[in-house]
Amino acid sequence: MHPSPSFHSKNTAKDIAFVRDRAFGSLMINGDPVPMVAHVPVLLSEDGREVLIHLVRSNPIARALTAPLPARITVNGPDAYISPDWYGVADQVPTWNYVAVQITGVLALLPHEDMREVLDVQSAHFENRLADKAPWTTDKMTSEVLQKMMRMIVPCRMMVDDIAATWKLGQNKDNTVRERAAAKVTGGMGTELEALAALMAEPPVL
Repeated sequence: MHPSPSFHSKNTAKDIAFVRDRAFGSLMINGDPVPMVAHVPVLLSEDGREVLIHLVRSNPIARALTAPLPARITVNGPDAYISPDWYGVADQVPTWNYVAVQITGVLALLPHEDMREVLDVQSAHFENRLADKAPWTTDKMTSEVLQKMMRMIVPCRMMVDDIAATWKLGQNKDNTVRERAAAKVTGGMGTELEALAALMAEPPVL
């Protein structure tokens, strides 16, 4: 997380809601010689106490889980490059504004007989947010094909120890200066520029 307390969130409910909405992140565990990383759908519980994920059985992280291991998941939001010219005041430097949440805890394999339940819970969470269609369920698959697919993946759960979030939106600037930069963001570079500009214009309470 960013070292400046100006950008640190103390609003855990908002951070949980952000992760549940984004629902995709990077899972990391310690490795030798470098950390292992997997990009996975993330289902954080409403109380923020656990995360359900699944991994391809051949994934190095899945193979490493012979016992529970410390792990971290990062979930990123909108981001954008901020030019110092946009502030309209002297002696500024370039920066990058962004939203990111880190979830730290202990990751463990679940019994394989839990695989279908994990799939059903995950898919229901995602499918119910789609408009104009009946939700897909595993019942739509033939049993033989479903069993074959489930043999290729493993269910995992992270028990959460900590949720930390950075909402770096220029809150360390005067309102007028920050809003002036926000008005320029959509013409710049990054991801989800309109969302980032709106957050900069009216930063949430952290």
